[in-house]
Amino acid sequence: MMEEKPDINKNSFHLAGIIPIAGHKKDFGFQWDNSLMPIAENYTAIERCVMECAYAGCETIWIVCNEDIQPLIRHRLGEIVQDPVWYGRTLSLNPAEERKPIPIYYVPIHPKDRDRVDCYSWSILHGANTAYWISRQMSIWVTPDKYYVSFPLSVYPENAPRVHRKLISSDNNFFFCYNGKTAKDGEYIGFTFGPEDFIKSRQVIRKEGTREWKDAGDQIPTERLPFEKRWSARYFSLDKVFKPVIILESNVKELEWYHDLSSWDGYTSYFASEESKTIQRPYKGLLKYHEWNGLGVENANKDNISKTEHNDGSTESD
Repeated sequence: MMEEKPDINKNSFHLAGIIPIAGHKKDFGFQWDNSLMPIAENYTAIERCVMECAYAGCETIWIVCNEDIQPLIRHRLGEIVQDPVWYGRTLSLNPAEERKPIPIYYVPIHPKDRDRVDCYSWSILHGANTAYWISRQMSIWVTPDKYYVSFPLSVYPENAPRVHRKLISSDNNFFFCYNGKTAKDGEYIGFTFGPEDFIKSRQVIRKEGTREWKDAGDQIPTERLPFEKRWSARYFSLDKVFKPVIILESNVKELEWYHDLSSWDGYTSYFASEESKTIQRPYKGLLKYHEWNGLGVENANKDNISKTEHNDGSTESD
């Protein structure tokens, strides 16, 4: 069970970014995932999500995707994105030393959950749970206090969270909205939730979802459900699972514009809009491909590492 940090540690606020990819049932029919669809020249939907998390002030970013698409996404993103607020401080004495790299982690859905509870909302909960327990194994002081969710099935200004960083990294939940609708209404718009919200949302899946056997109350179940009625939680919608999340009006901020990319009509509608002309790839340093070096591993064999060129001209051996 997730635990909140003691009050003494409120100064070390950890905001973890969650980007759900696994679990969405809509597919455009390409050999790659919808999250890799371009939204501008040399700029994909998943890259926009990573930048949104960086602008929100996330200390870590967790991308929930299964093994079949993970290599291609990792090849595109790498393992690091720079915090845009700290990257461009050119007036500092040592600008490079003040940069804050944000690590990117890749999380697959557990095999026991696939085709059972792996709805799109479960990707969010699974990402948060993984972020918590991996951090918890190191120390309770580095466990996430809040989780910021960014969706690759939508597009809006990725820098929208920047002016709301203090609200996002606070005890109360934060929601973006468009035309009065938020993620609690099923829209793919960024929001935050905490450990208590996680537990309540997970209970929706556990208590309201069916299993293989018909519920017999306190008795031992003896009757199997029809195939089409088993594991109903895998079809639960976003608004159903996150209905228990507490939302305060003071922490809801309206977006200038928003486009739903979960359908082909929505995707083409975005490119036909004037807003699509305002989206462009961030400057090179923020999204440059980079990998973390392993602990205790030297680069003596760097010449033997195969060089793979990426979209920005960098290589895996850079």
